[in-house]
Amino acid sequence: MAKAAVFGGLAAILVVAAVVAIVATVSTSHKSNGSTLATSSKSVSAVCANTLYPETCQRSMSTVVNAKSDPQDVVKASIQLALNELNESFQKSLEVGKGAANSSITAGAIANCKELLQDASDDLQAIVKLGNEALRRQDDLEHWITATMTFMDNCADGFEDSELRTAMQNVLRNATEMSSNALAIITNIGKFLQQADKLFNVTNVSNFQHRRLLENSNDLDAQGFPVWLSAGDRKLLAAGGAPRAKPNAVVAKDGSGNFKSIQAAIDAVPKDKKGRYVIYVKAGIYEETVLIPKDKTNIFMYGDGPKRTRVLGHKSNADGITTQDTATFSALGQGFICKNMGFSNTAGAAKHQAVALRLQSDFGVFYNCRMDGYQDTLYVQARRQFFRNCVISGTIDFIFGNAAAVFQNCLIIVRRPMDNQGNTITAHGRMDPNMKSGLVIQNCRIVPDQALFPDRFKIPSYLGRPWKMYSRTVIMESTIGDLIKPEGWLPWDGEFALKTLYYAEYANRGPGANTRARVKWPGFHLIGRNEAQQFTTGPFINGNMWLKYTSTPNFLGFTP
Repeated sequence: MAKAAVFGGLAAILVVAAVVAIVATVSTSHKSNGSTLATSSKSVSAVCANTLYPETCQRSMSTVVNAKSDPQDVVKASIQLALNELNESFQKSLEVGKGAANSSITAGAIANCKELLQDASDDLQAIVKLGNEALRRQDDLEHWITATMTFMDNCADGFEDSELRTAMQNVLRNATEMSSNALAIITNIGKFLQQADKLFNVTNVSNFQHRRLLENSNDLDAQGFPVWLSAGDRKLLAAGGAPRAKPNAVVAKDGSGNFKSIQAAIDAVPKDKKGRYVIYVKAGIYEETVLIPKDKTNIFMYGDGPKRTRVLGHKSNADGITTQDTATFSALGQGFICKNMGFSNTAGAAKHQAVALRLQSDFGVFYNCRMDGYQDTLYVQARRQFFRNCVISGTIDFIFGNAAAVFQNCLIIVRRPMDNQGNTITAHGRMDPNMKSGLVIQNCRIVPDQALFPDRFKIPSYLGRPWKMYSRTVIMESTIGDLIKPEGWLPWDGEFALKTLYYAEYANRGPGANTRARVKWPGFHLIGRNEAQQFTTGPFINGNMWLKYTSTPNFLGFTP
């Protein structure tokens, strides 16, 4: 206890020292030139040195950073500037699309933008509200800013008309650049902290860097639960798992429950509810479009099995619907846990983008679930998610998005596409090198569907392709079937992203895991255990902080 407290003080000093050294250029500068203005200018230049948009950074930060700035001032200023710019951009975004051909896709994209930009603003506002607590939650800050930038990018991407897409990108450019700069500033504070173990010979610096205050043993009760956990959640977890707990609501097609539809049960979740809210969905096929909004948090939903409790939809991009809005089931509220359910989009391969499940839920968990579709089956849009013992099937880019998502012990089934098409399992959307996002497929099996099996060598299948400039995907400790082409990965468009992406493989097995003929891209890596460690569940999605409270089997490191 005493040692931890002492180290906490040292680490706090290190953060201050790091940024003051970067921000202040210390008092010797005053003595040498006697100019506070010159010192401030140097301070701003130093703060902005590691950003992707240093000119934007210097122009915006010069009014708020000076020789007296401390780390909290710098972080708060960078976030507030991004928020101000985003709010201004939101008003301008309302003008994009006015007077354009009123297609359903354009109308849908405009509506999506309003929602996504509000989501982006909410994330930045959440950081501002943290105040001086912000630096103690560095990982959260990085994930939230990553989500903010993702939503802005998704907004522009929703326009199929290239002129409208470019117009929206131009509207959001300053907000995107300022958000990127804020992310870079926060990330580089963390990089300095990582050196503290060398300076002070302390082994648990990474635990400090990645922990919240709740990680102190003082913040756990006698049963080992965090003190902030509600009495209802304590009872739920003490029962050994939510499925044995009494549900707050029961959904049943035959009328034997409280509701006949899943959406009706979600709509009825009280806004002032405390702790976990449990919804049991009885066996049946529920043909409906379901949305769990962001203000409905900590919902636990379970069914009678992924083949018995199924949610079916059939919306597709070919029907004039944006990709986001094709989702059969969307979970936006934080802390959504789902077990023993299936989600399908039955539009078919001919209708192109057709999402079965869309996720924005931070700390979202899916256990023993199934997601079936063709193109774009599973949209892990943003934030942190964990999948365990799930089945995911599809054809083109069928696991895509810009979340930080880990798939553990899952079965990934590659289906038969349309004639003259190939298959790509993943398409990750990371567009900034500082983003805390990526797809990690660990101890999974990648296999062909029965319909694909006879022609699996004729129809090309790949592990993934780079949707965005810094696409990041790691396949580790998994069994890869012989359907995967020897080169493993597919370009998106010529040389695009091949130098900036991060694709990696570690300790895989099976006939498709042979790496002798893999692509020779600068961004592709065959990594060792030390480098692979950062992509395990504990550090990559902070699983050591929260997964144990979800009653979901998991391993935080390498496969046992």
